[in-house]
Amino acid sequence: MLIVGCGDVGQRVARELGPRVRRLAVTSTPARKPALRAQGIVPLDGNLDDPASLRRLAGLATRVVHLAPPPGEGHAMWWTDPRTRALTQVLRRRTPPRSLVYGSTSGVYGDCGGDWVVESRTLAPRTPRAQRRVDAERLVRHLGRVGVRASILRVPGIYAPDREGGTPRGRLLKGTPVLDEADDVYTNHIHADDLARACIAALWRGKPQRVVNVNDDSALKMGDYFDRAADLYGLPRPPRVPRDTAQATLPLMLLSFMSESRRMDNNRLKRELRLRLQYPQVFDGLVQKR
Repeated sequence: MLIVGCGDVGQRVARELGPRVRRLAVTSTPARKPALRAQGIVPLDGNLDDPASLRRLAGLATRVVHLAPPPGEGHAMWWTDPRTRALTQVLRRRTPPRSLVYGSTSGVYGDCGGDWVVESRTLAPRTPRAQRRVDAERLVRHLGRVGVRASILRVPGIYAPDREGGTPRGRLLKGTPVLDEADDVYTNHIHADDLARACIAALWRGKPQRVVNVNDDSALKMGDYFDRAADLYGLPRPPRVPRDTAQATLPLMLLSFMSESRRMDNNRLKRELRLRLQYPQVFDGLVQKR
């Protein structure tokens, strides 16, 4: 199995599988190689921004997990994902993999006004980064033409107590405000361990060129989520502000999350991938197990 984008979630996938599968990972950072080897992962030199460096990946793996994000701002065709294009082009050569899982984002749906969202909903990305994800999904789907069974996982906010920035504690300590109830938006979550297990399930059980929402059973508005998290940690609840005040004071990235409201339906995750969530509610997983 080849992991492309072997960060926190990729390493969780590797740990979940264990030595029963030969695990390979692409890295462009030599300093990361010892840590990967220590986890039983074979590091391979490669850089998604340098397509020529990926040539050795052709025909190398029978299954691929692609978790690398598109590039940020700055490249000329800002609505495309050249990294996924480079990867899919090399995977077409020699013997293509049997299956590939791509970790996309729930942001491709755009603002849904708090509606329940199933995978067949028309996409309406509102940000450049979400538009790049739509392009990546299209490229992944096209692998079906050479016989690759591709699964696209649409992923919301990833959390875990042992993940850097993986809990709301830091934001609560800063006192970052949330929206007033009248302006608040629904938010979705998935524990990093459940996401890793979903990747593995999709590698072996995913239907060809199928999209799956990967989120837990929570249906919380963002302000309620931070209020309950503050109670859990014994911290003050965050201040509430109207949307016009938030737009004048909060960072653009945070505002983009506060401008989209949706409740993701995860029935396909449970029915087709047969995944039983270890953390069905977000508060089940916010405290590290001992």
